[in-house]
Amino acid sequence: MLAGNALVGQSGGPTSVINASLAGVVETALKSKSIQRVFGMRFGIEGVLGNVLLDLGAEPADTWKGLRTTPSSALGSSRLKLKDEHFAPVLKCLKKYDIRYLFMIGGNDTMDTIHRVVEYARNHGHEMRGVGVSKTVDNDLFGTDHTPGYPSAARFVALSVQQAGILARDMQRVDQFVIFQTVGRSAGWLPAAAALAKSNPDDAPHILLLPERPFDRDRFLAAVLKAHKKFGFVSIVCGEGITNADGSPVSASQTRDKFNNVEFGAMGGTSAAMQLHRLITQEFGWRGEFQVTESLQMCAADRVVPLDINEAYGCGKQAVKLAEKGTSGVMVTITRESKSGQPYRAGFGTIPLSEVANHERPLPDNFITADGMFVTKAFLDYARPLVGKLPPFTNLAMRKANGAVSRSPK
Repeated sequence: MLAGNALVGQSGGPTSVINASLAGVVETALKSKSIQRVFGMRFGIEGVLGNVLLDLGAEPADTWKGLRTTPSSALGSSRLKLKDEHFAPVLKCLKKYDIRYLFMIGGNDTMDTIHRVVEYARNHGHEMRGVGVSKTVDNDLFGTDHTPGYPSAARFVALSVQQAGILARDMQRVDQFVIFQTVGRSAGWLPAAAALAKSNPDDAPHILLLPERPFDRDRFLAAVLKAHKKFGFVSIVCGEGITNADGSPVSASQTRDKFNNVEFGAMGGTSAAMQLHRLITQEFGWRGEFQVTESLQMCAADRVVPLDINEAYGCGKQAVKLAEKGTSGVMVTITRESKSGQPYRAGFGTIPLSEVANHERPLPDNFITADGMFVTKAFLDYARPLVGKLPPFTNLAMRKANGAVSRSPK
């Protein structure tokens, strides 16, 4: 049995359930026979470098119950990528607090951090066990059915697009189109989730733009015109990281400097939704709007899926149990154990940290329609159990005219 203290941290962008994973780690570690004390990194690995650790065992027990439903990152987060000169001071801190168990909750870069820190410590005579807890709203971590945080963020997107679509439908004589942009640089799991809002062909969304498929201006505008003629308005959802065929981001400004370089940043940069808005307006002369919610998808506690909380908490517990048994160098994964058509059932697995750090998980081809601008039934079957049912709304304005009164009553 490896005796010593444990250290836990959060890294990267938060989710609505990342604190549930933290609670799972801390509550399980505090009950461990091999772990004496549990410390938390303040602002991720920067807290280790700055020697700012929190004694989590000193917190009252009801803190962890409350954190299960608290959004964002309670310990504070960081996006610092470790450099060679960081490892010696990190190890000094780990030795000072006799850290033998390292748990971090995050994405690809976080898993890489755990792997490198544990290997460095071992190579310098300090035995440690490191286990990662998956987290990301992007859902692009390799080796897991889905990541804690994705179901709640997907529900946020689906509800937002559903309700914005009702607004767009009823305001079509004012605004002819609406564009909703999701986060996610290179994977389309979140924009795809908008399709869960669709019950009828005229419901939003009508077009999905996914990072897995290159953006084609002419095909896009043709699809916009077709949807507008059919439904009277157009609902478009795009991922922030969509790119042109040459790999350049759609979000890049078309403004160029005197050296003919595309300008990025505050003065020249923009969002994909803004560029699409300009493109449609210039082509058709329509008025429309774009919605860029950015980090709201990561912290909307009012739209959290209970399943997401439970799985996030379970991943945290599982990480400690694995480390107690001697497992190290892995990330906890969620495995879908139920078959298609059966009630959703999931369990936990593992994947080596090195594999997670070096791979991404885009939407598979069978989840994307042939035209590249929507998702298939296979995706909907995958996502529906995670997101849950959406509230139904009466679609009075778009009912067919059969039997309707077409003139004022006498």
